[in-house]
Amino acid sequence: MTEIPTLEHVLLATEGHVATITLNRPEQRNPLSAGMLRDLVSAFRWCQGEEAIRVVVLTGAGDRVFCAGADLSSFEAGVSEEKRHQERRVFVELFLVMTHLGKPIVGRINGHALAGGMGLAGSCDLLIAVDTATFATPEINVGVWPMMIQAVLARNIPRKVLLEMLMLGERLTAMQMQSIGFVNRVVSRELMDSTVDEITDKLAKKSPIVMRLGRNSFYHQQDMAFEPALIYLYGELLKVAMTEDAKEGVLAFFEKREPDFKGR
Repeated sequence: MTEIPTLEHVLLATEGHVATITLNRPEQRNPLSAGMLRDLVSAFRWCQGEEAIRVVVLTGAGDRVFCAGADLSSFEAGVSEEKRHQERRVFVELFLVMTHLGKPIVGRINGHALAGGMGLAGSCDLLIAVDTATFATPEINVGVWPMMIQAVLARNIPRKVLLEMLMLGERLTAMQMQSIGFVNRVVSRELMDSTVDEITDKLAKKSPIVMRLGRNSFYHQQDMAFEPALIYLYGELLKVAMTEDAKEGVLAFFEKREPDFKGR
């Protein structure tokens, strides 16, 4: 395993096959500043390149806020609109590297996920949220529209529900977000770590090559028309079937034992 990169705004730690990326500015509500965005890209790229890492957990430091969205201090600092706009392009890079990571991302939503923070949560594959968390796109309340996260949210939230959130800017509870399929599980704070560990342990035992091929195919086909999607997935199935792990999985099934996946 290569050396973990030095990051200023993000913590990156590993345990076994699991890497945990933590937004580490709790006193500022873990804002998505330019530095935070760059650190997140660096952390995810490191995880992507490490063969030993099979699962990534994304969470926030503290016990109130997962991420409150954009860093508004740049407005007070008198940063030009042109410079702010250039810095926002890192959102594009971040959401793309998360989509193409090839490894499952589990969002450990330890508190409120607001604005860009909600888009960050939506970019995870699975979400475990504490029962006190809320979710919102409040940008409209200050005369802004959440352009940079809209593509992510539109692929995760039913149309009318999302439009209501975008147009009213009101908060929804973790239970409400679970009811529309945005959140997978809602747990008490006491059960958060054990629930995340349970899920990541299960994910880490799956075939990493099949997980990569399958996850990539899921995101690649999501915007295809039906017939091209079927043809594309037909071809991807052959890639899965030709892996050593697929053969091992079938053999283990008939031998009534746990498969020993090698990632090949």
